[in-house]
Amino acid sequence: MKDMAEAGQLIDSLGKAARAAAVELAQAPSAAKSLALNAAADAVLARSDDILAANAKDLDFARQKGLSDAMLDRLRLDGDRLSGIAKGLREVADQPDPVGQVITEWDRPTGLHIQRVRTPIGVIGVIYESRPNVTADAGALALKSGNAVILRGGSESLHSAGAIHACMVEGLRTAGLPEAAIQMVPTRDRAAVSAMLGAQGLIDVIIPRGGKGLVGLVQSEARVPVFAHLEGICHVYADGAADLAKARRVVLNAKTRRTGICGAAECLLIDREFLARHGDVLIRDLLEAGVEVRADGELANVSGTTRATPEDFGHEFLDMIIAAKLVDGVEGAIAHIRTHGSQHTESILTEDDATAARFFAALDSAILMRNASTQFADGGEFGMGAEIGIATGKLHARGPVGAEQLTSFKYLVTGDGTIRA
Repeated sequence: MKDMAEAGQLIDSLGKAARAAAVELAQAPSAAKSLALNAAADAVLARSDDILAANAKDLDFARQKGLSDAMLDRLRLDGDRLSGIAKGLREVADQPDPVGQVITEWDRPTGLHIQRVRTPIGVIGVIYESRPNVTADAGALALKSGNAVILRGGSESLHSAGAIHACMVEGLRTAGLPEAAIQMVPTRDRAAVSAMLGAQGLIDVIIPRGGKGLVGLVQSEARVPVFAHLEGICHVYADGAADLAKARRVVLNAKTRRTGICGAAECLLIDREFLARHGDVLIRDLLEAGVEVRADGELANVSGTTRATPEDFGHEFLDMIIAAKLVDGVEGAIAHIRTHGSQHTESILTEDDATAARFFAALDSAILMRNASTQFADGGEFGMGAEIGIATGKLHARGPVGAEQLTSFKYLVTGDGTIRA
């Protein structure tokens, strides 16, 4: 792509096709949308060899670019992950159709009957980095909610995303729905991203899915509304009243299950009372699992830890690294999270109901958990089938963005020759 003019022409073409498709999708029967998603799932499994071959090309390209192990893990596909993609498509297909749902209704003394009903947003632009599975997740949720979607995947995932996109288009074709309902930007050129961000009148909302750099770029340059997905600086707080066995299990899972996802724990906060009762067991568990623990204060005296710097708190490592700090009870944990968190996900480990209630009330992250791993911060685990991202803003959508969150609403007002006095 030679310049912004050419990129603008490309996005203009995709946008106009998407707007036409969105008109059809808004009225599409639920059965047709479900058929498309199930057919896409069938295609993912049937074409698994082709998708994995495309993914191998992307991994080679990513290694040449020097991507980190965590980023390579996000990019990598295998049989189990493809099965997971197909499963997610089927789960979205089986969900209730949000379009047309009556949110609430009431009667007025004037004789009017008023309903607030869900309606599609229109055209959604999704800009994401090295996560080829987002191609299926975003396409599925947009389709289910009656929206057309324009996908711009990361340069490293071009082949993988393209192969998965072909499966989504096959599903649309099987169901007789417009193929322009799910489109991919067919270039690595960053000029296409800038063109999407300025596509007022064609794209109704942009959803960035990636690191701080991508989200910051989108927020600073976008001329259309944005559902922000900021860093996943997730905290786990081990309270003095925590159950030791539960705490050990949750802390290890929250950090080590998959380090490259936004729900991975990046900071462990330990109550001084917990340390007095149980010692440094949580730190030693992490060290034995191969985690680099960047510890502050007394915790830095534990053999094998690295002394933390101020920059380690409020940092998204996306790797086998965690920051650790002693705090004075739940108030100390709350103060730390308010200072260093990204309002994504926080977990408290405690058997004390009042302490848990205080944690939940005092913090305003999109997801707050008790005695559970932050790795559950995922639309699929919330029963949404999939998600486009975890929205950390406060307008329209928060937390996992599923099909329901991709709708707006309109009012249907019925009278009987009713006039206003």
